[in-house]
Amino acid sequence: MFDAAPQGETLLEVNNIEVIYNHVILVLKGVSLSVPQGGITALLGGNGAGKTTTLKAISNLLRSERGEVTKGSILYRGTRVQDLNPADLVKAGVIQVMEGRHCFEHLTVEENLLTGAYTRTDGRAAIQADLEMVYGYFPRLKERRKSQAGYTSGGEQQMVAIGRALMSRPQMILLDEPSMGLAPQLVEQIFEIVKSVNENEGVTFLLAEQNTNVALRYAHYGYILESGRIVMDGPAADLRENPDVKEFYLGMSDQGRKSFRDVRSYRRRKRWLS
Repeated sequence: MFDAAPQGETLLEVNNIEVIYNHVILVLKGVSLSVPQGGITALLGGNGAGKTTTLKAISNLLRSERGEVTKGSILYRGTRVQDLNPADLVKAGVIQVMEGRHCFEHLTVEENLLTGAYTRTDGRAAIQADLEMVYGYFPRLKERRKSQAGYTSGGEQQMVAIGRALMSRPQMILLDEPSMGLAPQLVEQIFEIVKSVNENEGVTFLLAEQNTNVALRYAHYGYILESGRIVMDGPAADLRENPDVKEFYLGMSDQGRKSFRDVRSYRRRKRWLS
C-alpha cells in the first residue's frame, strides 16, 4: 500500500535537541535518537519524562503550546524538517496520533477516517481502497462507520485515530500513549494491529508509552527518558532483561516483584544516573 524506503535505512534522526516552553522552561535536555525504516521504536518513561514533548518536537506541534526547539536538529530522510509546518510534514510522510485520541466527535467514524486523506491528491478510487484497507485492520470500525465518533468507546476512538493517520498514507506514525485509559485486552488488540500494520504495510512507528511491559514486547528498539534526558537505550529484548529496567519499569527484580513502596525511591539509586 505504501511506498517503502529500503529496509534498514535511517528514517528519522533527532540530534541533541533541547526544547524550551514559554522561553524559560527547559523540558528536553540533549535528546538524541534514531528511528530505522520499517521498525517499531519505543520511547519509554514515566509521566512528565518528556515523551510527548519529543513527539511534538518531531511533528512540529510545539509552537501551538509556546514551545520551541532551541538547539539540535531533526532530520527526516536526511533533510532538516523542524522548520516545516505540520501539514507539510504530513505530506512528507510523518503524522502524529495524539494522546487522548482527539476524534471529531460530531462526525461519523467514516467521516473521521476520511479527514485523514485531506492532503491527498491521488483520487477517490485510491482513497476508497485505503479506507477498505483500514476497515480490514479495524473491522469494528466498519460496523460503527455510520456512528458519531463521540458516542463510540475509548478503544474505538483509538482505532479511529490510528485509522485516520493511515488514511494519509504515512511512512511514519508518531503514536502517543496508545494504551492510555484502555482495558488490558484492548491494549493488546491495539498493539497487535500496530504490529500488523508495521509488518504488512511497511509503516514505521515511533511510539511513546508508559506501559513499558507491553511496549517492549512489540517494539524492536527502545529509549528510556527521565526528566528530559535519554538515560538508556538498546534492543527491546535486551531492555526487557536489563535488571534496572526490570526493577524500575517492570516492577520486577531478581528477588521477585517489587512493591511500589520499594521502587519509588529509584531516582536516587539508578546506576545510569549515578
